[in-house]
Amino acid sequence: MKVGIYFNKTKNIDEKNRQHLISLLEDAKIEYVFFEEGKLQNNVDFLLAFGGDGTILYLADFASKNDIPLIGINFGKLGFLTEFELDEIDLAIKMLKDNDYKIDKRSMLKVDVNNESFYALNDVVLERFYEEGQLNLVINVLVKIDNNIVDCINGDGVIVGTPTGSTAYSLSAGGDVLAPEISGNIMTPINAHSLHNRSIVFSSSSEMVLTLANNDKASLLLDGKRQKVLCDKDVVKINQSPYSVKFLRKKNFNFYGRLLSKLNRKGY
Repeated sequence: MKVGIYFNKTKNIDEKNRQHLISLLEDAKIEYVFFEEGKLQNNVDFLLAFGGDGTILYLADFASKNDIPLIGINFGKLGFLTEFELDEIDLAIKMLKDNDYKIDKRSMLKVDVNNESFYALNDVVLERFYEEGQLNLVINVLVKIDNNIVDCINGDGVIVGTPTGSTAYSLSAGGDVLAPEISGNIMTPINAHSLHNRSIVFSSSSEMVLTLANNDKASLLLDGKRQKVLCDKDVVKINQSPYSVKFLRKKNFNFYGRLLSKLNRKGY
C-alpha cells in the first residue's frame, strides 16, 4: 500500500505533527510520498489531505480522474468534507492499516462551455461579473433542462450543485439539502428579483443548459474558483460527470449527524 500526502501550506502544520504522521506510517509499514501543489502523482492507493474543505475541492479533480480515495484531515475551520480532525491522525492510519473503513462515493458535474470541459464536486455558479464602470446590476440567465425552458432568472446568478454541494453555497442561498445517495442535482437562484423563484431538484441524468441574455457579462465559477468570464449568448452545458470522488470514511459515518455537528453552530 502506498499513500500520497498533501499538506495545505497555508495552514502552517507544524513539524511535530508531520513527524508523528511519518512515525505512524512507518510503524504500520505503509509506504508514503509527499506531494506538492502542481506535482501530484497517480501511483498511490490513497491520498491523505491535510487542510479544510478548500483543500479537498482542490484535490477532487485529480483524485476523481485517477480513482484515488481521499482521506481528509481537517486543519481548516468547518471541515465538512474531511473525515478526521487533527487529533485523529492515529485513528485514520489505524483504520487504513486494518482495512477498517468504508468508501463514500460522491458524484461530480461536467461543464462544457466554448469547447472547454471542466469538472466540479460542489457546484457550478454563474454570477454577475463585477468590474468598475459596469452598468448592469443584475444578469438574466435562461435555464433549460433537457431542452425545456425552466425560467429566465433575473438576479445575481444561478447555482447548480451536486448533493455534496447542496450543503455549500446553495444552502447559504436558501436551497434544500440533498442526501448524498440521491441521484439528482439542485439549481438555486441567487438573489432573484422574483417572488416565485425557488430551488429545483432535477435528475442527474438530465442536461441543464444556462444561457446569458441581454448583453450580460458573468463569471463562471467551479467549486468557488473563477474559470472564465462569459458574455452574451455564451452557453453553459451541465451534465453528470463520468468521474466521482471517493472518500475514506469511518464505518459509522452518518451524514445527518455530520449536518448537526458541523452546520448547527454559531458563526463565531
